Amino acid sequence: MVTKNLNILMIENSADDVKQVRYLLQAGGFSFDDLRVTTVNELQQVVGDTHWDLILSDYSHPDFVATKALSILAAHDQAVPFFVLSNHGGEEAACALMELGAHDYVMKANMARLVPAIRRSLREVVNFQRVGDTRAALQKSEARFRAITSNLPGVVFQCLLSVNNEISFPYVSDGSVALLGLSPQTLMENPALFPGLILPKDKWTYDELMTASAKYLSTWNWEGCIQAEGDSDIKWISLRASPRRMVSGATLWDGIMINISRNKLAEREIARSREQLAELSSYLQKAKEHERAYIAREIHDDIGGTLTAIKCELQPCLDETPRLPVFYQKKAKSIESLVDQVIDSTRRISLDLRPGILDCGIAAAIRWQVKEFIKRNNIVCQISCHNDEIPLDSDLSVSIFRIFQETLTNISKHAGATNIRVKLAEKDGTVLLEVTDNGHGITRCDMEKQDSFGIRGMRERCQQLKGSFHVSGIPGKGTKVTICIPITNTQNHGAGVNDKAHALENSQPPASVNMQ
Repeated sequence: MVTKNLNILMIENSADDVKQVRYLLQAGGFSFDDLRVTTVNELQQVVGDTHWDLILSDYSHPDFVATKALSILAAHDQAVPFFVLSNHGGEEAACALMELGAHDYVMKANMARLVPAIRRSLREVVNFQRVGDTRAALQKSEARFRAITSNLPGVVFQCLLSVNNEISFPYVSDGSVALLGLSPQTLMENPALFPGLILPKDKWTYDELMTASAKYLSTWNWEGCIQAEGDSDIKWISLRASPRRMVSGATLWDGIMINISRNKLAEREIARSREQLAELSSYLQKAKEHERAYIAREIHDDIGGTLTAIKCELQPCLDETPRLPVFYQKKAKSIESLVDQVIDSTRRISLDLRPGILDCGIAAAIRWQVKEFIKRNNIVCQISCHNDEIPLDSDLSVSIFRIFQETLTNISKHAGATNIRVKLAEKDGTVLLEVTDNGHGITRCDMEKQDSFGIRGMRERCQQLKGSFHVSGIPGKGTKVTICIPITNTQNHGAGVNDKAHALENSQPPASVNMQ
């Protein structure tokens, strides 16, 4: 039974025929409201104002024929089931009306087929509407899909493996141009082009994983390198696709390929950094053990030996043998001299561990270290300090001092320099230490050596202090080491630190001190 209340328009001059149609529709279970028109003007008025579910028209109306009604409906773009009711038969007339848009042609002498014909037409209308809605939804979904795939950083694709092991790509998104250097149409027409982009070392894993995915219907995950034609760069790509078995026995994958070159480079850099960190940690541990061994040796050989000598000098003074006062005076002078040696050794070892001059400020400590360096190496040094009172805490002062010590050590070992310029400044809460020499000039290969722990240690120490460390060299002209560290960890240290370093480098020092 039809439950929808139909809105029916009747174009009929005969009231008896209208009654008969109403009776048939009610008997057929239709619920409806109807309107009867008899003139062209009435038809034109109601067609544009009301939505009609069904139109029943007399074939040969006294004022106009059914063809006129069809033309009026076409002019108003009304796609409504249109039935022609006629007293006169004629297949030619029926065919002509059907071509003009009529749904059916019913003889008034055989009205029994009117209700089934209406039911069929209404079902066709519902089906047509469903098809239209489905088509509109499909178009909307396809537009959404294309919008998504066009903005994805990769290639969305379908890959088909036939029962004859032939590969094809039923669908490839526009991202293939940027990633693979191939247009979607080119790749779909020549599917063998993609395997040709894969580097030989990764080709076997590509084939093996695809075969296993097709066999077990498991997710196809593959990572490998490709090189597009005419492209000098090698790209790392990640392929992930889900398979399903088709009725024909073929395997169809829906998947995506993305460029993971940046991730791979980051992974390698992290692995390299971890290796360097492990090497540096091992080096620092060895350095710590060597330092401990050095201190133990100094205490044992120097202080211990001197204390033993003092004990030996004291032993003759403790027995009961009578001696002249001159003997005891000589022993006292000898012991005094040995005690002075112990004091000097203690001061020297203490200075090696932490120079007390650091308590006077980093500027004073830098100057003291330069003087000590000149004594050992006889190299001319120029020192410029913007401020002799740079407010630093103890830990930061020690760190900067150790970095400076390591810099001087590297110069004495490797630079072959005859002149050094040291610049220390503070501005806007940032400390700049710059050391320049006129030696051989460090190269990138020197900095990347596996055993270049000195530079690596200085860089790590600066990073821990949220500062920047930069080394540059010109072969035959010298090396420049620039260290820029914020005084407090709360200050911005990224680009801001580099800007401050640049400003400090360009500023003029108030005074310079030459040491030789």
